[in-house]
Amino acid sequence: MSETATAPDVEELFHRMLVMLFRAEDSYGAWEGKSDDTILAPFILDKEARAAIPMIGDPDPDTLWRLELFYKAVGICIEKLAGVMATPMLKMSHEGFGRVVLIAGRLVVVSRHLRDVHRFGFPTADKLKSDGAKLVREAVALIEAHPEVARI
Repeated sequence: MSETATAPDVEELFHRMLVMLFRAEDSYGAWEGKSDDTILAPFILDKEARAAIPMIGDPDPDTLWRLELFYKAVGICIEKLAGVMATPMLKMSHEGFGRVVLIAGRLVVVSRHLRDVHRFGFPTADKLKSDGAKLVREAVALIEAHPEVARI
């Protein structure tokens, strides 16, 4: 990662990419004119909202879609900062358990076990940005440590 890419810059980049991906899916203009905070509101779940979501049954398709958008945004940020495409791959059971990896070349730059996907979300918008940016920074550091594997 370049010396000029500070933590707040990575958080802002992640926020912009997540909003961009969300808006790109808006084929009918339903979100046109809405603020970024309004668009990202479904990612924010406080303690009470999280507890109100039942864990029985299949995860909601909108929740799975937001999960995919989150990791796609991480991948786009990695590409912008490291110059290497990072592709997300998600495998999810119908019970809300699974795994996501982002692969750059032959290097696994993100590997996360997922559980309780029914309740995927963040307590605040700042936590959403910081968690996404943390994944990006860790992945870029791995790419910089192993460029011969990532750039294949």
